[in-house]
Order: sequence, then structure tokens, then C-alpha cells
Amino acid sequence: MPKQLLAACALAALLPVTATFAQTGAATKAPSPAADVAANPLLADWSGPYGGVPPWDKVKPELFPGAFEAALAERRAEYRKIADNPEAPTFDNTIGAMQNAGRRLGRVFALFGVMTSNMNTPAYQALDREWSPKFSAAQDEITFDPKLFQRIEAVYNARNTGLDAQQARLTTRIYDSYVRQGAKLDAAQKEQLSAINQQLASAFSAFSEKLLADEGTAILVTDEKQLAGLPATNKAAAKAAAEERKQQGWAIVNTRSAVDPVLTFATDRALREKTWRAFVNRGDNGDANDTNATIAKIVKLRADRAKLLGFKNHAEWRMQDTMAKTPEAAETLMMRVWPAAVARVKQEVADMQAIADKEGAKLTIEPWDYRFYQEKVRKARYDLDQAELKPYFALDNIIEASYYAANRLYGLNFKEITGTVPVFEPDVRVYEVTDRAGKYVGLFYRDDFARSIKRSGAWANTYRSQRRMAPAQTALSSNNNNFTKGAPGEPVLISLDDAETLFHEFGHGIHSLLQNINYPGLAGTPRDFVEYPSQVNEHWLLTRDVLDKYARHYQTKQPMPQALLDKIKASETFNQGFATVEYLSSAIVDMKLHTLADGVVDPDAFEKKTLAEIGMPKEIVMRHRLPQFNHLFSSDSYSAGYYSYLWSETMDADTWAAFEEAGSPWDQATADRFAKILLSTGNETDRAEAYRAFRGRDPDVNALLKIRGFPTE
Repeated sequence: MPKQLLAACALAALLPVTATFAQTGAATKAPSPAADVAANPLLADWSGPYGGVPPWDKVKPELFPGAFEAALAERRAEYRKIADNPEAPTFDNTIGAMQNAGRRLGRVFALFGVMTSNMNTPAYQALDREWSPKFSAAQDEITFDPKLFQRIEAVYNARNTGLDAQQARLTTRIYDSYVRQGAKLDAAQKEQLSAINQQLASAFSAFSEKLLADEGTAILVTDEKQLAGLPATNKAAAKAAAEERKQQGWAIVNTRSAVDPVLTFATDRALREKTWRAFVNRGDNGDANDTNATIAKIVKLRADRAKLLGFKNHAEWRMQDTMAKTPEAAETLMMRVWPAAVARVKQEVADMQAIADKEGAKLTIEPWDYRFYQEKVRKARYDLDQAELKPYFALDNIIEASYYAANRLYGLNFKEITGTVPVFEPDVRVYEVTDRAGKYVGLFYRDDFARSIKRSGAWANTYRSQRRMAPAQTALSSNNNNFTKGAPGEPVLISLDDAETLFHEFGHGIHSLLQNINYPGLAGTPRDFVEYPSQVNEHWLLTRDVLDKYARHYQTKQPMPQALLDKIKASETFNQGFATVEYLSSAIVDMKLHTLADGVVDPDAFEKKTLAEIGMPKEIVMRHRLPQFNHLFSSDSYSAGYYSYLWSETMDADTWAAFEEAGSPWDQATADRFAKILLSTGNETDRAEAYRAFRGRDPDVNALLKIRGFPTE
């Protein structure tokens, strides 16, 4: 639900009014929240330096109900005023006015979205359950208001007369969005659709709550011998997790950041299997936290909604506003890559089995063996041990490395100001961001460490988006990770994969901070473009300049030796079968699930059947099995859209090729064009056209295949 809330905030000008308006009408004056501001700090305009900052120090769960009621009432009144305007519809009095409606509610949503992601206590979970359907109903109330839509349609029909290119594009996008959301349905259909939307909102909250509960469980290890092979930093983290739970021994928390090191390094095969089974069965244990019934409900409701809106299935509806446009286009790309990935897995498994046989292990490679034996193959083939890399990736250094690259490429400067503005948790760090000329750009917040009330994974948030339209705003951007704290006084050492994740999420932050658009309704980009800037940014981590300055051994302070980097580079296509199949199987199952016309499904049975049909290797499990697929079932956000990482990676690989063709990863002309044409423009132009303007052509899939080490066309 947090993503849904933030999306609703970002799209407030594009969406959201129903039967409620018909009942209240213009005769009922909605109360203003002005009187409540003094009593409820969540309603106050963000004050202080930097264009105002979120009042994290004043946020309490008990303040949200009053804030929601007052801010929703204010937004209703603002849209009511637009819909009831007696003047003829114009861009300024309709589309332009909508750009400024609901701004107070957007700020409240931003606060709530962060708390339900980063500080999700039972109190916030209860609020989410109660208010999610109410938010959905309030959004529908705006979308379904016939008077408002008549005005939007009038401006749309006259869009080719007197509007500039951005105004015409904004008007078209708003009109299309309202139509997709049901603005042209009759009254009975609107009532039916609103009921579906509210049920979905409740189901999304239920799914998130169940999954968070399962991810809060842990496997307790009381015999240290079982942890043989596990790096000291990971053992220390497990010890800390046990202490947090007031248990003796070591606790392996049921999240990826805690599980992956066990699967990679632990020599105790029984522990690996136990850990693996707990992790892949999150949400699928037939208990109170089982998500299968919730998923079945979500999929059916989505199919019903798509049919009501005139689409064959949920995927067809969801993909109207994407670069791919159709499920077939996404499936074509995925199935272009899939066979090569599966073939590579067969090679990888054979290599691992050979080592297991040579060592006399007397086993057949199973999913809980894959990461463990892949490291043995990596060591044998490239003389590269992942544990050898960690000492060079101290978290604080890699953070500074990401800032260095952003400065050199785009002129962004990051000055830490932690302690001068409020934060929601003591570990959160804050940075003032300026451009090459020293002009203030925005603030960047980072919440790097795991805790039991924080959702798993890594993600980026934008508390406030940049806009030039009055009242102008600067960006407040954030990154959120789940790194494990080290022992007191010791640096936090992260893996190469974690370092790449840090650069990835920071790419989202760069995208937000470089944005320079006028109308907020042209800020958000299509789902299959969103991951593109972040994936591109990963490439700079292993450039020699970054490594020399920041990838220094935490004890010797020496930079990473070239010989070690050469081993990394030589092994870059290593294990790409596993990485691609793990991800792509999830994306394919997502798309096939959401192309079901009737939406009637047994999630476990469907997953098993689909994987068998595409030839899923038995040694690998989906990166996200359906029972724990947060991307799909905590909101509509990535539903029928998990393919977007591959779509974005095609552009990413081709963009990196542009820097290589220019002769340097730091080529300023290429970086300037990339920032000007693609990173700063939001959605002011069609993103496919923007990419062609940058590259001179469509992206070349061969660049992606080359990076993954697969045969090219």
C-alpha cells in the first residue's frame, strides 16, 4: 500500500469523484483543514529550510486519521471548485488547476507511505487496513465525477488549438488516464468499479501485512559449528538479530540480505536447505500468514476490473501507458532471452556437479546448493572468492563513491547535513544537493539499515517532486536499503552485489534530483522506463577511478588491485544463467498470470504449471514466488510489469555502449546528452522518442545479450 499511496500522490493531477459528489454536490461545503493545522502538525505546510522539510519528528500514528479526514475534505473541495466553475473550460482553469489540487493530501500521503514502509509498527498496519479502501473510494470520487470529466474532455477536444506541446501532452495524458480509470462508465458500472478498487486496496494491505510477518521470523542456530564458512560479519549480524529477539545463539532472519550469505557460504548443507525452504515458502505455509487466498482474490478482482473497463485482461489494461504497449511485445523480449538463459543454466549446473563429484560430496545439485557451489566454480575458474571482495566495500566508502560519480557525470554535489533537519529514525542520514554552479537542487535522505518493522529489499522514494510551475518545488529524494549493521566500532562491509544495489537505487535518486519539469503531471515515467536510469548507474561502480578512490581495503587502506578487478571483469558473465532465469521466470509468470481472462486461479498450482510449460530448471526457484511477490500484490505498481527490468536493461546496456563508443565512461558530452534528453525531462515527451533522440535509433537488444554473455543475433 505505501507504493500505492505515493503513486496516488504523484498522479493526483492525472486521476481522481463518484456517487459521493452526486450526493454532496456543490451545496455541501467541505470543511477546511486550516483550523486543524495548529492541532495536527501533519497538516501544516512543510516549513524550515530547503523549501520546507517533512516534520518527521512530529509524526505519530494517532495523528493520521484526523490528517486524512481534513486533507481529503480539502482536496474534495478543490476538485469540486474546478468541476463547478461556471466559466468555459480552458487549460488554465481545468488542467492547470488540477495540477495544484490535493497538495496537502499529497504531503500527508508522503509521510504515511514512508512510515508504512520503513517504520511499519502494528499501529501503522492497522491504519493501513482501515484507510486503504477509504483512499480508493476518495480517488474514485474524483475520477468518476461527470462534470469534471466533461471539462477535461472539452479541453482535450480543443487540444490542438492554442496549447503548447507540453500542455497538449499533459491534457492528453490526463484524458487518457481518466478514460482508463473508468470516467466514461455509466453510474452502475462506476459503482461496481469503485467497489472493486476498494476491495483491492484492502487486499493489498492484507498481503503486505502477512508477508511482513513471515519476513520477521528467523531460524535460531545454537551450535556455532553450523555456521562454518559464514563470514564473520554475517555471523555478527546473526548474533545481533538473536540478541534483538532476546534469544541465545544466532538468528537467521527470513529476508534476502540475511539468507543469501548462508546459501552462499555455509558449509552445513542441512542449514542451507532449512534456510532456503523457510525463505522460498514465505507466505505459503498454510497458516495465518498464508497469502494464496489473498492473491487469488486480487487476481480475480483485477480481471473483473479489466473486463468492466473494456479490456481483455489486466495486462492489456495495465500496459496502455508503457513503452512496450502490449503483453505480446513484453513476452517477445522475454522469450528472446529465456532459451539462452536456460541453456546457460544447464552448463552452470554441470560445472557445479563436476566439482561436487570431485569432492566426493555424493549429492545432486539442488536449489539450496546453487549459490554455494557456484562460488566453488567461480574460485576454480577465476580464482575469485566473493569473501575476498567484501573488505574493499565498506558501506561509507561506497556511499561516497556513488556521490563522486554523480558529481563527475552530472555536477551534483552532496554535503551531509544530518542533524539539521528532522528524520524518522536516528540512523537516517541527510544531504544537501547542489549543482555545478552551487545552486541548491534538493535534499537526499538515506535509510540504509535493516530493522524488524521495515519492509525487506531496497527501494527509492521521492517525498516531494521537483516542479517549476507555481508554487515551484525542489526535490526531496531518498534511498532505502536493508544492510546489516556491523559490530560497534567496526565498518559495515557489504558484498559486490550489495554495492551494485546501492548504485542502482542511487540511480533513482539521481533521476529525481536532475528532473527539471514544469507541470507535475509530466513527472512520472512509464513503468518500463523507471528502472532504466537506476540500471545504467550500476556501471560506474567498477570503473577504475571509483575503485582507486573508494574501494580501499578497510584495514590496509590499499585500493583494489588490478588483478582482482580483472578477475571480477573476467567473471562478469559468470552465473548469468542463474541470475537471468531467477528473475525472468518471475517476470514471465507475472505476465501469464495477468493475461488470464477470468482471473480464476490457484496461485501455487498456476505457478507450478507455468514453470513446467516454460522449462524452468529444477535447480532454481523464482526470485519472487507468487506467495511473496510484493511487487505484484502490495499494489498495482508492478503487476503485469515485472518485465520492465529487462525492458529497461535493454536500454541500459545500449546506453553503456554509447559511453564505450565515446571512449570513456566519463565522456562529458555523452553524460550531458543523457542528462538533458532523458534524465531531466520526466515524461514531457514520449520516452521511446526521447531514447531515439539520445541514441539516434531504438535500443539494440544485442547489447543486453552481450553483457549477459549470451549469443547475439
